[in-house]
Amino acid sequence: MSNKILVVDDELHIRMLYKEEFETLGYEVVTSDGSKEILPVIDKEKPDLVVLDIKLGQDKSGLDLLQEIRSRDQNIPVILCTAYDSFQHDLKSIAADHYVVKSVDLSELLGKVRKILG
Repeated sequence: MSNKILVVDDELHIRMLYKEEFETLGYEVVTSDGSKEILPVIDKEKPDLVVLDIKLGQDKSGLDLLQEIRSRDQNIPVILCTAYDSFQHDLKSIAADHYVVKSVDLSELLGKVRKILG
């Protein structure tokens, strides 16, 4: 059985890019645009890893979703993935297992995924 990754990003092209790359590596991938409550999605899908964007539209924050995830489950690995490296120093971001700045080169993100899921 392959590991399952939940990708949460408000940008469709990012969700599709990550889905394609992760599936190429043999992972099962489910996606969310972050507009729905995250905990029911996690309960339903039971991912082994969450890749979470920090900026999820106008009034949604991935950092808030991270806190929701951590309040329910301390053990599910979360990679914060954002275009803004300034959030790396936000105290809320320390609850994540890894922090990756978005890039056209996905090698850092893929490396973190492999490190966590093998």
